[in-house]
Amino acid sequence: MNPENAQLLLDGVKLMVMGMVTVFVFLVLMVCFMTILSKLLAPLGKAGFMESAPAPVKKPAAKKAAGGNDAALAAAAVAAVKAHTK
Repeated sequence: MNPENAQLLLDGVKLMVMGMVTVFVFLVLMVCFMTILSKLLAPLGKAGFMESAPAPVKKPAAKKAAGGNDAALAAAAVAAVKAHTK
């Protein structure tokens, strides 16, 4: 390996380590700020300022009758395919 390639490789490793340290420091600071904010805003949640609206209740889907008009449905599908292919 020539010295020029070795220097480029070393520069790349330095840049990678510097980027990883930067991301790690940012994430640590973000976790610290979020912890501080949660402690500062906890009294507001207890006072009722941060209450959320209840989630809407979904109605259960209507169930189809078992053994309904399967033959009629199949006949309609066959007729539709035949009409489409003409």
